[in-house]
Amino acid sequence: MIVRPPRVKSPYRARLDVRAVRDDVVEVGGSLTRYWTYEPPEGQEARVTIVAVHGFRGDHHGLEPVVAHLDHARVVMPDLPGFGESTPLDGEHSVAAYAHWLTAFVATLSLGDDVVVLGHSFGSIVTSAAVADGLRASRLILVNPIAAPALQGPRGVVTRLAVFYYWAGAALPERAGQQVLRNAAVTRFTSLAMVKTHDRALRRWIHDQHDSFFSRFSDRRVVLDAFRASVSSDVSTYAARVTVPTLLIAADRDDITALPAQHRLQTLFPDATLDVIEGVGHLIHYEKPRQAAAAIEAFVR
Repeated sequence: MIVRPPRVKSPYRARLDVRAVRDDVVEVGGSLTRYWTYEPPEGQEARVTIVAVHGFRGDHHGLEPVVAHLDHARVVMPDLPGFGESTPLDGEHSVAAYAHWLTAFVATLSLGDDVVVLGHSFGSIVTSAAVADGLRASRLILVNPIAAPALQGPRGVVTRLAVFYYWAGAALPERAGQQVLRNAAVTRFTSLAMVKTHDRALRRWIHDQHDSFFSRFSDRRVVLDAFRASVSSDVSTYAARVTVPTLLIAADRDDITALPAQHRLQTLFPDATLDVIEGVGHLIHYEKPRQAAAAIEAFVR
């Protein structure tokens, strides 16, 4: 695993520093799953517990800016098995396997049926599948949900290039394949493709986050499994079976899923609300975390 410490200070660090944070490890599905629990700021009451699941190739750091603005929630954030500081699952890392892991993770921690589940990007697919298949939760929140097949998105050509990139990573010998999959130039290209803000300091921090955490996967098999899972399914597959109230937090400039697809996705859920944040793309959690947190707290309230 590549571990490259961040070099740019988070603009949200001060808000995180007023929270008590503890980290623990639990074994679920063969994975030694590392997770972090963030308490509200001192003097604030935790009205709800949220289990948050990050996106593809990320880890728990990605959603910390949103957590930093949630003043009335306790947030539990694991690293997905095979990413960050969690070891891989036994067997394939498919959507079904991740959904089963998440259900077992929530049950193992005895968080109760009133827990709220949140997923960002690929995490939106995992959480939707888990809730559809029986994870007991009171509400579901999806940030930048993958509302339609990734290959049909506004940048379908770029996604097809990604398919070729991961195919090359799999076809090459182990060492060469690892070098391709962890290539810093590809990481920066991906970051540049997603960022929308014109704030130079914020852009510099976002690129540094991707440089630091985008290659923290355990091995080639895990990242290839997860990539196949991310492009072979989407939230619309599970929406009709999600019976709990659901909040979709979408972006008007998301290159992964166009806004019309988000409107269509809303109609597939029995009970869903769509909140569109303007002027941002697939990085709501980095560029507009305060707005996302405000929508979340209004929804759970």
